[in-house]
Amino acid sequence: MPRRALPPLPGRHDPDSLAAHMARFLTSLAVRNYSPATIEDRRHGLSAFILWCAERGLERPNEVTKPVLERYQRHLYYHRKSNGEPLSFRTQAQRMIPIRAWFKWLARENHILSNPASELELPRPERRLPALVLTADEADAVMAVPDTGAPLGLRDRAVLELLYATAIRRGELIALTLFDVDYARSTLIVRQGKGNKDRVVPIGERAKVWLSAYRDQVRPGLVVGRDPSILFLSRDGRPLEAKRLSEKVRGYIAAAGVGKPGSCHLFRHTAATLMLEGGADIRFIQALLGHESLETTQIYTRVSIAKLAEIHAATHPGARLARDRAMLDAALADDGED
Repeated sequence: MPRRALPPLPGRHDPDSLAAHMARFLTSLAVRNYSPATIEDRRHGLSAFILWCAERGLERPNEVTKPVLERYQRHLYYHRKSNGEPLSFRTQAQRMIPIRAWFKWLARENHILSNPASELELPRPERRLPALVLTADEADAVMAVPDTGAPLGLRDRAVLELLYATAIRRGELIALTLFDVDYARSTLIVRQGKGNKDRVVPIGERAKVWLSAYRDQVRPGLVVGRDPSILFLSRDGRPLEAKRLSEKVRGYIAAAGVGKPGSCHLFRHTAATLMLEGGADIRFIQALLGHESLETTQIYTRVSIAKLAEIHAATHPGARLARDRAMLDAALADDGED
């Protein structure tokens, strides 16, 4: 979803203004090799804060105190979106993290005497489970939807297979090049993934077969002019657009009739959950997903309940149906006579 455009920041030409200091801070992030996506996230979050400060007559960093920051935090808590819903605690924390990093930098660079955000407490993170995951049969049903007799259908089958096999993110798939896939070793390199880090992930034999078919039979016909080396191309020879890819994948999931909504990220959740249920160590799943913290990956241990269900069926008295079958059949028969 595109972000709401923010109005121009006040005091951009004042070297001691909040806006001018923000520009220096963002430059320092670029120098330290932060990813463009991270820098843009921080630009947007800090710009919203600067506009809020301007409405209250606060124009320079030394005018921002801890009570001011706490007031802004309350503002985020009470803020309502256009649909009337509050910001999630995750979003509130994401809005405050750039501010905390910025004021830490301002203090370290001696632009302010002390850091008013040093003791600022962020909202406790929510540990939400993935809303839905597919079963292996449901995933296979989605794979079977594209018309592989048509060039773009074959491409889409390769896309779905790769999302499912590797659990890569949508943006990571779009950025793949021809040279990122090692067919001999059945692996691919995800370059500059989330956190600006590279990682190598296995493809799997089935996905490799479909990917090879797309590469050899379809992709050459999609190239227009000079080959851009991007792996997945659109009909007009351009890299796939994120929004359009999501729409396509969502359509295939709906057409499969599995009764579960979702798009590209659904396959990421599904791959992690099914591998965990299949006995994969949580640390291998962490490496596959590219999570920096094991704590992020451990949420899948709460989604994968196959082992828990097995133990429940074996040990919980109320889960045993066999000894009560006669009683149940009799009850159902009585109901049928009314």
